Amino acid sequence: MKKLVQTFKNIWAIDELRNKIVVTLALVLTYRIGTHIVLPGIDPNKIEAAQSAAKSNGLLGIFDMFAGGAFSQASILALGIMPYISASIFMQLMTILVPQLQKIQKEGDSGRKKINQWTRYLTVIVTAFQAGAYVAYLNSPGYREAILPAYAGFFWFSTVITLTAGTLFVMWLGEKIQDKGLGNGTSIIIMVGILARLPQSIIQEFAAKSEKGGGGLLIFLIEVAILVTIIMGLIVLVQGVRKIPVNYAKQIVGNRQFGGARQFLPIKVNSAGVMPIIFAQAIMFLPTLVSFTNLDSAQGIVKIFNDHSNAWYMVIYSVMVIGFTFLYTALIFNPKQISEDLKRNNGFIPGVKPGQPTADYIGSIMDKITLPGAIFLALVGIMPGFAQRLHVTQGFSTFFGGTSLLIMVGVVLDTLQQIETYLLMRQYDGLMKGGRVQGRQTVSTTTI
Repeated sequence: MKKLVQTFKNIWAIDELRNKIVVTLALVLTYRIGTHIVLPGIDPNKIEAAQSAAKSNGLLGIFDMFAGGAFSQASILALGIMPYISASIFMQLMTILVPQLQKIQKEGDSGRKKINQWTRYLTVIVTAFQAGAYVAYLNSPGYREAILPAYAGFFWFSTVITLTAGTLFVMWLGEKIQDKGLGNGTSIIIMVGILARLPQSIIQEFAAKSEKGGGGLLIFLIEVAILVTIIMGLIVLVQGVRKIPVNYAKQIVGNRQFGGARQFLPIKVNSAGVMPIIFAQAIMFLPTLVSFTNLDSAQGIVKIFNDHSNAWYMVIYSVMVIGFTFLYTALIFNPKQISEDLKRNNGFIPGVKPGQPTADYIGSIMDKITLPGAIFLALVGIMPGFAQRLHVTQGFSTFFGGTSLLIMVGVVLDTLQQIETYLLMRQYDGLMKGGRVQGRQTVSTTTI
């Protein structure tokens, strides 16, 4: 405890770090206040029943989780940051697949600014489209009764404009956190939205198990222990790397010698991050969109894809996560480029010829470590379904795996890594006695 208190004192003693933490907390608080402001034209006292129904629904519950509860509350920030994430993912894929965009991205800061500007324009289009769909959802039973009759004629137009402005405001908050705060702004906003539901979910689960007496409390403690174990395993997945030894040839420039050192090329076990789970969920959402406003009466494949605890859903979902893991890894990981960079810097892998043999060797290692990583990622994705089948409440089961848990672990590790960097730069001890905190870089659009 004394070590922990001293660490907090060291963190607060660094002016720059303290200012970043204060700015981040202020911007996050602003976002949380916005999630409780109801859209114009809706009576907030008449949406309680519809709000609880949205939270308990599989598909809509996930939307609501990423929006921090704003989706079910019919808030001005109901769409949250997700339209921007969707636009960012699309632009990221396009920069990989379209050569012209690759050239623009390689232009440096000017190229990245162009890509970012196009992403913002695409965000407006995606938000307007999703806002129209959300208005259709608000006209379903439950929310329809809450719309004020005198405002009904203006409701569609004002809601689309308000939701679009709300998403752009959340995107601006994320950029400000990125520039003046601590951590990745977009990821921080997503994590805060997810964590906002954690206390209520724990209370509901505890209340449900308390009704069963002492045995129920024991089951609750076991569930918490399992959750901690899953988080520890997920940390291993996020930080796990396969180190390939690399030697650099000696070079003599003037009277100085360069190179000759032996280093390691770290290859992540889960290079794709959370993207395979996002892609799989997006594909699995498509059938449910057929009955988006009437999911309760859906039948057949729509009903299967809306039930995350369904055995067929989990099988199809697992296969898709594994497939997308290999696909996305192949898109973002280029062994040939790594081989050329090593050759250009006079580096080589012991026992492997430079050039194409090095690329083939790195590619074969990547294939070997991607398979177990993909399987574990698929297990993480379907873990909430298993939790529901074991009678865990739906709200609490979402924290046993899936996108939410993977994002939280990645964001926390990345933020702790930045804090530790500030401490070590000021000659303070790190956050841990042994080892360094290793977070993921690019947690935002690739974490989510």
